[in-house]
Amino acid sequence: MPTFVYSGKALNGEMKKGEVQAANLVQATTALKRQQIIPSTITEKKGFSLSEIKLPGLGSGIKTKDLVIFSRQFATMIDAGLPLVQCLDILASQQEKAEFKKVLLDVKSSVEGGSTFADALKKHPKVFDPLYVNLIAAGEVGGILDTILNRLSGFLEKAEKLKGKIKSAMTYPVAVIVIACLIVTGLLVWVVPIFQNMFASFGKALPAPTQLVVNMSNALKSYWYLIFGTIGGVIFGLRYIYKTPKGRRQMDAIFLKLPVVGDLIRKTAVARFTRTLGTMLSSGVPILEGLEIVAKTAGNVIIEEAVMKARTSLSQGKTLAEPLIETKVFPGMVTQMIAVGESTGALDAMLTKIADFYEEEVDAAVDALTSLIEPMLMAFLGVVVGGLVIALYLPIFSLAGAAAG
Repeated sequence: MPTFVYSGKALNGEMKKGEVQAANLVQATTALKRQQIIPSTITEKKGFSLSEIKLPGLGSGIKTKDLVIFSRQFATMIDAGLPLVQCLDILASQQEKAEFKKVLLDVKSSVEGGSTFADALKKHPKVFDPLYVNLIAAGEVGGILDTILNRLSGFLEKAEKLKGKIKSAMTYPVAVIVIACLIVTGLLVWVVPIFQNMFASFGKALPAPTQLVVNMSNALKSYWYLIFGTIGGVIFGLRYIYKTPKGRRQMDAIFLKLPVVGDLIRKTAVARFTRTLGTMLSSGVPILEGLEIVAKTAGNVIIEEAVMKARTSLSQGKTLAEPLIETKVFPGMVTQMIAVGESTGALDAMLTKIADFYEEEVDAAVDALTSLIEPMLMAFLGVVVGGLVIALYLPIFSLAGAAAG
């Protein structure tokens, strides 16, 4: 069990120093509170470990997991009654990532200088997005910062889980396609020329499939720079187009219309929209402000426009459901449930229920997509690699047939 070195003040004002064993920082802080000691500093006592060796370029970057852990620990400390600045000091001292530690120390310095916690976080938009900052601001105003931090942790965990499922669904087909391309390239560059030299000794015209494979091999060896340059140019061009407002809108519209994949994108967007907005409303964030933040995190311009249209309608005194129905972007069940939530005054609870349902729908859609992709990829590999091999052996089969005849 880890050992933590602490210094702090007892209830009688006496300064205390020592060590305490606990499973983690939160439990160590709780143990000291039971001993009626309020720690000013508490750090884990460590010996040398290979994990302390940092390689350049590795281990940097603040991930969602880091924010989840930070939020959970912060909530526990606030709930235990520790002052805000002290919590930041303890968490910064325990932070292994230098980048995150620097951010936390800067936040602590801002809070000590008189800024609110939310304003201090707002200075680091790459780490704490508008959603995080606005929820913290609502927690500070309502005096429920520990509750908000726990809610944020749960939200971030669910969002990361959803993102992980999408990534896992895409990783397999991409890996198979890349491997297939490498195999085909290897066959065309190194294997086909060997057969080509052997075919030259036959003195006969090659079958059409074999001649096609030989031509492909010659083209790849002679014009590889043009081929790979064209592929790179197409990828760069698509990325450039996607960065322009008009290009992104057109491509996002196409993505939503794609079979299977479009349905998955729509369900993912609905789950993200309802989960985010539901979390913000239940935390006390005004709905107009919440819709603006949610729109920016939609991940699809078409859905973003639909949300902003709903926000405009709401600001004019209309309902949220009506403009969402008109856009025809959100499924009918979603808009109907939102309408019921508005009429009953329980929109946040209804949005959470929709999010739970659609996260399950995303799981099912990912499984269906994986089940559909696997046989298609196997067939693709069989046709491409098998076709190359058969094309290479056709002249041999023809020669053997002629010799037997």
